[in-house]
Amino acid sequence: MDTELVKNVVLVHGGFVDGSGWREVYRLLTDDGFRVSVVQHPTLSLAGDVAVTERVLDTLDGPAILVGHSYGGAVITEAGNHERVAGLVYIAAFAPDKGESVNTLIADPAPGAPVPPILPPVDGFLFLDRDKFHASFAADLPVAEAEFMADSQVPWGLDALSGAIGEPAWRHKPSWYLVATDDRMIPPPAQRAMARRAGSTVTGTDAGHAVYVSRPDAVADLVRQAAADI
Repeated sequence: MDTELVKNVVLVHGGFVDGSGWREVYRLLTDDGFRVSVVQHPTLSLAGDVAVTERVLDTLDGPAILVGHSYGGAVITEAGNHERVAGLVYIAAFAPDKGESVNTLIADPAPGAPVPPILPPVDGFLFLDRDKFHASFAADLPVAEAEFMADSQVPWGLDALSGAIGEPAWRHKPSWYLVATDDRMIPPPAQRAMARRAGSTVTGTDAGHAVYVSRPDAVADLVRQAAADI
């Protein structure tokens, strides 16, 4: 693998969680010589989360691969327009087009598709039903780990859910997409459709929505592939 051209990787978490779930992906990539940054965005609004990501990109000394999980895919779709972004990697993530938001992408699920157990908003913020978190978000993780994630949820702001994309970076930058084939938050057919529309190089792995935690090896492998292909 040649990491001379792209040695920076920036990891962006999704909704309901923070960046700590990237720990093992971080370890695998840093062991390979990548400089890895984890964006701790507050999930208050899409514009705010993009701005936090751009501030991390501003600190880098060269081109970067921008990686997003779940809602983090919307963040990297906008933040990927930054001059230092060489490529985008979507991990079971939303890849909206211009004018779309996560809210519009989940508004009309296909018949029989799993529906995320999002509770009604309280004071402008969303949570997942704790009792359904394991089955929906982290089905392939141990019960204790899923319970910890459920009890340490980050409130997801409605402005993040409804934030619309201005210019999707995937229209003019290369992208890769990891489909989680057992995902119960974003249906795999929807993942494949978004990846196809974005022209992404697609791979899949037998995992649930928290694939970045349960299969960090598959995530790291796709980032390595992106670094080698750029």
